[in-house]
Amino acid sequence: MDAPVKPQGCTNLKLRQLMRQVAQLYDAEVGRTGLKGTQYSLLSYVCKLGPIRPVDLARTMRVSASTLSRNLQPLLAAGWIAQRPGPDARSLLVQATDAGRDKRTEAQRRWRVAQEQLNAALGPRRVVALHALLDECSALLAPAADEEAS
Repeated sequence: MDAPVKPQGCTNLKLRQLMRQVAQLYDAEVGRTGLKGTQYSLLSYVCKLGPIRPVDLARTMRVSASTLSRNLQPLLAAGWIAQRPGPDARSLLVQATDAGRDKRTEAQRRWRVAQEQLNAALGPRRVVALHALLDECSALLAPAADEEAS
């Protein structure tokens, strides 16, 4: 009879440690364009989805409205994202500017370099397995996160 499996250590700590290592890899490459990894992600979402209301963007990215607002500021200041009036007087839309789309293209090239470095370090099969495991875990935890938000 097999002994029951019991996880050892703190999952939160292990995930944070891995995330720091992965973020450093991506930030080093994407940073060559003047963007942080989080800014690249945000700019990519806006390029794909914009023009979009900030509240919808925050929901899609699964971040709070205040976090989104704070992260939008440097992109707005750099001229990579612009705000314009929305369909009613109380709403705004954000969209990428031409300079923002160019910056995203530049950063996307550096992101690919980082992704290839990660693939080489971990091996493509391990990366695919990691993606599948992360997606599965996110789906399993999503109902709990949705209940907390209610």
